Amino acid sequence: MTFDPDAASLPDSGIFGLPTDLARAEVHVIPVPFDATTSYRKGTCRGPDAILRASRQVDLFDLLTGRPYERGIVMLEPDERIAKLNTEGGTKAEKIIEVAGVLGGDPALVKTLGRVNAIGAELNRIVHQATELAFAQKKLPVLVGGDHSTPFGAIQAAAERFPGLGVLHFDAHADLREAYEGFEWSHASILHNVATRIPGVAKIAQVGIRDFGEREFAFIQESRGRIRTLFDADWQRAKLDGGNLRELVKKRLDDLPAKVWVTFDVDGLDPTLCPNTGTPVPGGLSWSEAMLWLEELAKSGREVVGLDLNEVSPGETSDDDDSWDAIVGARLLYKLIGVALMTRTARS
Repeated sequence: MTFDPDAASLPDSGIFGLPTDLARAEVHVIPVPFDATTSYRKGTCRGPDAILRASRQVDLFDLLTGRPYERGIVMLEPDERIAKLNTEGGTKAEKIIEVAGVLGGDPALVKTLGRVNAIGAELNRIVHQATELAFAQKKLPVLVGGDHSTPFGAIQAAAERFPGLGVLHFDAHADLREAYEGFEWSHASILHNVATRIPGVAKIAQVGIRDFGEREFAFIQESRGRIRTLFDADWQRAKLDGGNLRELVKKRLDDLPAKVWVTFDVDGLDPTLCPNTGTPVPGGLSWSEAMLWLEELAKSGREVVGLDLNEVSPGETSDDDDSWDAIVGARLLYKLIGVALMTRTARS
């Protein structure tokens, strides 16, 4: 049966309405419906399913990336272990969150925290294995969370494959807190864990950052250039002063090495585009500004070896309906995949 990219998606079709041929698809999307340590608003565990549904309304021709669908994009079935880990981890994590991580030597709480951390470590192993399998099959691994703790194992697998890896990090938050609320694998600690536990990551470039603690700020300054952060305040000031944003983007991308992993927390965008995300913050990138970053990344000569998109939450929307957040998330995911595939063509 000939696939028509302009036709309506069939109800049982795969992501973006595409055929589900794992062997032929160049892109393997790995769903990770996990948000156990979410510290504010839960719901991102429903993100992968919400994005899958909304993706069937995405037009497949793109002015920048052309026809990424022709390379094949398939969303894998979620690993059944993840839902179980999320249920157990979320229930136990609530007890720690209730006391803001201050255990007071309570043996029961200490044991509970230990189990939550063990669950996070197990999730990392599952994600690492799935990502390594994608690399072994010469696929582009694309992780969809879930909260922002989910891609650690994927970035670890990428850095093992490509030592000297760069990470391009879009976010409202620096995510450089050490074991936030006691959770070793907290969503607020993902970049701290990448920086301290993955020596194969040589550079981290952060974009959109506007909510961070003083110790996180010091961590950036003490990284000796390994972490370069473009704070949202500086981005917005450049806009207000009529600065050349394209040149600013090019300059920041020049901090990155040849191989790059993109980690995109959707709250890096203006929250009007993602109102139900776990921790929304005023400010951020407009849609056009985010696309400017992706366009320049595509033209930079760097290869995107993998990527993740996290913190998309459908909010209170029914599981049978599409939310605004998922509509934005699905389109952002297609753009990210398209840009990554462009760089694979350019570097092949």
